[in-house]
Amino acid sequence: MLTSKLIDTSKCIGCRACQVACKQWNRLPAEETSFTGYYENPVRFTANSWTRVVFREHEDESTGAMSWYFAKKGCMHCTDAACEKVCPAGAISHTETGAVVTDPKKCIGCNYCVASCTFKVMAFNQKENVSQKCTLCSDRQAIGLIPACAKACPTGAIQFGTRAEMVDLAHRRVDELMVQGYVKARIYGLEELDGTAVMYVLKDDPEKYGLPAEPKVPISAYIWNAIFRPLRIFVVALVGLLIWENKRETEKVLPSEKEAQ
Repeated sequence: MLTSKLIDTSKCIGCRACQVACKQWNRLPAEETSFTGYYENPVRFTANSWTRVVFREHEDESTGAMSWYFAKKGCMHCTDAACEKVCPAGAISHTETGAVVTDPKKCIGCNYCVASCTFKVMAFNQKENVSQKCTLCSDRQAIGLIPACAKACPTGAIQFGTRAEMVDLAHRRVDELMVQGYVKARIYGLEELDGTAVMYVLKDDPEKYGLPAEPKVPISAYIWNAIFRPLRIFVVALVGLLIWENKRETEKVLPSEKEAQ
């Protein structure tokens, strides 16, 4: 059964409870940060920071009034996932719930997924030599719990349930926002990249929240998936065949050597 997380930006207050909950549940160590003069902290995803809250200051064009846009960001768990396409080791896959997860035992540390990620959330752990990101709390889902960030959110800005439930809730929230005067209110992630397991209810254009208006899988990912990935399999098979042939020829020679003795 497909599940989804819905982030309602109209309810987000930028408290960062989701950031803390993510670190606590996944046992991610604290990182040394620095004051940049900007409210976001951390300012980028790392192997130990899978969740961020973005702060965007907005000026109303008609009134000049200033306001803040907040949004939790993390892996979008795309149906059409670039990271999965480019992984040469088959370490990245979709679970039956729709989450995109990385198998650290298969990851070879090539960083292709980091370079290809549409939303730039994949990060590389140099100490462990693996790529890491949000797992949509697949371990919590497996025991009947909702993601840690959704559990911790004090305003209900992060909801979790079946895909159908979240899509229905998103439509209702957009209708409510439209009535309140947010004429640009929309759902983000419903159709983008064939649908993402993480969706947003936005009050304004995606760019205002640091999200790409039209997210796309890089062309290089399609090229790799269509040409080089199959070629890699062929090369591995060829090497295996050569090793087998060499072993067979060696076995032919060994008996004659014994006879010579």
